Amino acid sequence: MKILVIRFSSMGDIIYTTPVVRCLKTQLPDAEIHFITKPAFKYIYDNNPYVDKLLLLKPNLSDTIADIKSEGYDYIIDLHNNLRTAIIKLRTGIKSSTYKKQTIRKWLSLKLNIKLVPPVHLVDRYLKAVAFLGVTNDGRPIDYYIKQDHQLQALLPASHQNNYVAFVIGATHFTKRMPNKKIISLCKQLNYPIALLGGNDVKANGEEIAAAVGANVYNACGVTSLDESVFLVSKAQSVIGFDTGLTHIAEAFNKPIVSIWGGTVPELLGVQPYMVKTAMVAGIELSCRPCSKFGLEKCPLGHFKCMYNIPEEPIATFVNIT
Repeated sequence: MKILVIRFSSMGDIIYTTPVVRCLKTQLPDAEIHFITKPAFKYIYDNNPYVDKLLLLKPNLSDTIADIKSEGYDYIIDLHNNLRTAIIKLRTGIKSSTYKKQTIRKWLSLKLNIKLVPPVHLVDRYLKAVAFLGVTNDGRPIDYYIKQDHQLQALLPASHQNNYVAFVIGATHFTKRMPNKKIISLCKQLNYPIALLGGNDVKANGEEIAAAVGANVYNACGVTSLDESVFLVSKAQSVIGFDTGLTHIAEAFNKPIVSIWGGTVPELLGVQPYMVKTAMVAGIELSCRPCSKFGLEKCPLGHFKCMYNIPEEPIATFVNIT
């Protein structure tokens, strides 16, 4: 049996396909499992032992369809479910099973602020697409494989090489990020050295936070590569982060995690921490929350209470005792 699994984007959504691919490979040992995604996200499946071949989406969809046809797949498992994957399934004529997005329920949940989407994790939603093959959830975490053999002493100062907290302060949209002054206040309550992680877009934020808190904070934002950041997460005492890819990747290493949510909510997307023994989801109930599925560039009402009003003490207590 030869199976193609499709998920083109984004980082978090692709991360949560890894248990599906693992379950396919381990429970169908004679099957050949291929995965296709956008080139920007190939690193998620680099070194993954459960994928026999990684295909990349090409600029011209017809070229991608030709590649797929040439492989002679028995099944397509569509974990993206959009117009592009519909065209692929139609033009290849390959038997397929498709993840159900519950788009209308999600839209109504967002617009009416009514919980119409059951709080089922995205992994389990994905797994329904392969149930017809007899594949079931193996109860293990997501998979992520660090690409190189990194050394802590090359990435962190001596003061931060033992029992540090990795704080992921980056996120794509403003409404997913905690304001700097809240991060500063929280960092001052932690009993461990703190390594701030994120890209160049939050490097200045990291500098402001480190300057305000002092030597207990090391700003690695914009300094470490993604692979180095994942390595630092894997070696941390615990992890604090927002709704962003690196926070989700951290779940692969079963570290205590505080997942902080502002304008978005995990239950709508089904992306609460997965198979993590010690986890805390921080967010508050507001009539205006969630304001979007994926985050916005500013608070629509201007007050940003969903982040400003999150209590800091429970987060600090959780981190300090784990």
